[in-house]
Amino acid sequence: MNTRMQTVVVGHGMVAQRLLETLVANGAAEHMDIHVLSEEPRAAYDRVGLSNYFKHGDAEAMTLVPAGFFEHPHITLHLGVAATAIDRDRRVITVQDGGEFPYDALVLAMGSLPFVPPLPGIDASGVFVYRTLEDLDRIREWSAGSRTGIVIGGGLLGLEAANALRTLGLQTTVVELAERLMPLQLDAGGAAMLRRHIEGLGIDVRLATRTEAVLSGDAGQVTGLAMRTADGACTIDTDMIVVSAGVRPRDQLARAAGLAVGERGGVTADAWGRTADRHVFAIGEVAHIAGRTWGLVAPGYQMAQVVAAELLGLAEHAQPRIGEGFTGADMSTKLKLLGVDVASVGDCLGSTPGAVELVWNDPAGLIYKKVVVSDDGASVLGAVLVGDATAYDVLKPMAASGSALAGPVEGILFPDSGSAAVGVDALPGASVICSCNNVTKDAITTCVESGAACDVVGIKGCTRAGTTCGSCTPLLQTLLHSTLERQGIAVDRSLCEHFAYTRRELFDIIRVRSLRSFSEVVAAVGQGRGCDICKPLVASILATQAPAHVLEGENAAIQDTNDHVMANLQKNGTYSVVPRMPGGEVTPEGLIAIGEIARDFNLYTKITGGQRIDMFGARIEQLPEIWRRLVANGFESGHAYGKSLRTVKSCVGSDWCRFGVQDSTGLANMIELRYRGLRSPHKLKSAVSGCARECAEAQSKDFGIIATERGWNLYVGGNGGMRPRHAELLEIDLDTTTLVRFIDRFLMYYIRTADRLQRTSVWIESLASPGETGLEHLKRVIVEDALGLGAELEADMAAHVASYADEWAQTLEDPHKLARFASFVNAAAVPDPDIAFIEQRGQLRPATVEERLDCASTLIVPFVELLTHTGSEVAP
Repeated sequence: MNTRMQTVVVGHGMVAQRLLETLVANGAAEHMDIHVLSEEPRAAYDRVGLSNYFKHGDAEAMTLVPAGFFEHPHITLHLGVAATAIDRDRRVITVQDGGEFPYDALVLAMGSLPFVPPLPGIDASGVFVYRTLEDLDRIREWSAGSRTGIVIGGGLLGLEAANALRTLGLQTTVVELAERLMPLQLDAGGAAMLRRHIEGLGIDVRLATRTEAVLSGDAGQVTGLAMRTADGACTIDTDMIVVSAGVRPRDQLARAAGLAVGERGGVTADAWGRTADRHVFAIGEVAHIAGRTWGLVAPGYQMAQVVAAELLGLAEHAQPRIGEGFTGADMSTKLKLLGVDVASVGDCLGSTPGAVELVWNDPAGLIYKKVVVSDDGASVLGAVLVGDATAYDVLKPMAASGSALAGPVEGILFPDSGSAAVGVDALPGASVICSCNNVTKDAITTCVESGAACDVVGIKGCTRAGTTCGSCTPLLQTLLHSTLERQGIAVDRSLCEHFAYTRRELFDIIRVRSLRSFSEVVAAVGQGRGCDICKPLVASILATQAPAHVLEGENAAIQDTNDHVMANLQKNGTYSVVPRMPGGEVTPEGLIAIGEIARDFNLYTKITGGQRIDMFGARIEQLPEIWRRLVANGFESGHAYGKSLRTVKSCVGSDWCRFGVQDSTGLANMIELRYRGLRSPHKLKSAVSGCARECAEAQSKDFGIIATERGWNLYVGGNGGMRPRHAELLEIDLDTTTLVRFIDRFLMYYIRTADRLQRTSVWIESLASPGETGLEHLKRVIVEDALGLGAELEADMAAHVASYADEWAQTLEDPHKLARFASFVNAAAVPDPDIAFIEQRGQLRPATVEERLDCASTLIVPFVELLTHTGSEVAP
């Protein structure tokens, strides 16, 4: 007779998978036969990162199941099997084909379903929900024939769906019944700022709007949405609708089996996940515990751990209720919506009696910050952050633990403000650093102090912190370093195994010792043969200290992939070519030349955000001829492939615009030509606006310039990417000569002192010291010349300007360099007309004459291009 405890888990989402992993980890799975019934056709995947599926389309990358997990002898996953009934008397689960699964313990983990309002016409073709990967596949397929889309719902998932439609190229409208976006997470001020961000992306937002009917045509396909506002009825034409109006617990099975449910749904359970039936448990979004349902993954993970402990007790015939039950969870959230940082912490709406709200609203910078503190100002209760959520990592554990403030709130929100900064060291040990996995500061520091982890990867393996949404990873790095240093252990900030120096130290060594090649640098201060970290970095430093063509001598072997061929490698194996267009100016003859080149080489063309034309789809052997024709028409390399100055964007300025007060286009041209080809720790972007209307968006650039009636205002340290930041004002009303002198100093100081791949915004933050912000330090060095480096930095820039030469033109003049640009190392100089290229699985490869006759051929181009890039040779 089988005496093993029979356990059935209904549902296989994120929370169910965490339950299974915990059962394996605590040994309970050895005492059970576990059957997992999943209605979906695939194993558990990351619903938190659902939007990433639109970006990458890789379903396998979304999986949460470790390799080989279901090889466990006592756990069986049944995919595509839906449970249809619970027989509590017989303790049996029935599935859709009539099969039965007996149980001693049943765990309900079915999650929730999207709520679809019962609107007239809601069943029309072209109406979708946003919940599963299959939903996303259907949305993507329908969007191919659509121009416009509407999202019903302005909550978290609704805005993610809006971003998905926008990504697919649709003109998108968001319709929300409430008077603000994300009403559960944001206050009115934060929601208003988020709306400004979203509308700035071209998404229409309709608030306080009730949907009344879905309109459709004769073919039954959606054609529009009927709505009602305070001003009356209205309609919007649309090609598709995505409904994201909230979710409802999938508690139908429990209801039919007579289990109690909450007033608004959800299977009622106690703090240990146990329902009124001692054999049935509920976890995740389907569970109603502590008076509510919980719609985030972190509470679900906590429930899974509690129930896993209960099941272990049952399996070992021990007293149940092992450990502390689930009584609630931190519902703080941090995310990036449509490229905007948004975070809410604790009591974000200030509902605690006597709560005081401290608000900082920057309409120009599109940043909103609010901190809710106790009536005595001693502790943080909650926060709302829009546009800049860097303070979230400190505010969240403070609010969760109720700990006293270690300093003024300004030190949290604005660490560069001059107020005493409040960092991770000020947090109490009980502060929860990773709310997804309920990992405290003490757990992390203990892991490091015990020697169980010496890096962030080790902390993740030891505690699971940072393994779900990943938002706490920067804080883990900070905790790691502070813990090691507190133990008296030196934190290794070496560049890599070949150089025991930081980038800044290596820059100074190369400059002072006048080293002129990678071999000299390794021989002098390094070891080994280098790697993909140190080689490109040294190449960048040498480009500033000892300017030479990227393919000159051994330089060719140490460049990044893109620098190596002076073009950007694309996902299908082809390259893109971006000629320089200073200030966005181009002549009609230049446009015609680009059009003819794109036509003759069958290139896809796109206007970039930096006011240039990008041409995609060139093969490596086509690059020299494309460059030749561009150079002949007055173009040169735009350095889109390098960690260097990319573009200097401009408006039309005083020449054309009736608001312009200075010649912004002329200055943008001069600036771009002056700094073209300047290699740096990270890419650089600039812009010049001809008036305060800021049409060139100068305040979002690494260095931006805005015209005034008396000269130019200089802003520094703005950039986009993973951590968007607006630039800060360095100096005002500068004449052009002084402006250029300050930019020379700023750029050369950045190149000298920044870390590897460090953007200007982060670099400026790193310059801060006690009593001085990064910007204040920069102003002393650049404007006041407090370190006496001004003349030296200007001389370095003058040397760069004097040494500049177009890399494309130089390559065309050198047969040895041109020989590198061939699909085959041993190919003739004249292309073989019998070789064509076809696309297979998104990669270009050669198709021979024999293949055209349906004969087999091998995939050779990627291998040959690899040899070409590494300088290897192939025997004829």
